[in-house]
Amino acid sequence: MDYQYPDNIKSRLKRIEGQARGVLRLMEEQQPCKDVVAQLSAIRNAADKAIAQIVAENLLHCIQTEQAAGDPDTERLVEEAVKLLVKSR
Repeated sequence: MDYQYPDNIKSRLKRIEGQARGVLRLMEEQQPCKDVVAQLSAIRNAADKAIAQIVAENLLHCIQTEQAAGDPDTERLVEEAVKLLVKSR
């Protein structure tokens, strides 16, 4: 069974998409740099949280799948998840 991304993660990404449109609007309206940077920082923080949630939920799914298949060794999966998180930064 393939992993299905939960609706709350998709909703989080839609909010990020809206924030990005808001930043473009700020730029088009010639708003101050500090306002643009503040919104971009909010987008980055939201993206970091989305990444962490996706990796965590996928890790849980993979562990459950491997355990159901009779493979209790999950160390490799945890290492891969950590590498993904490190790579995302």
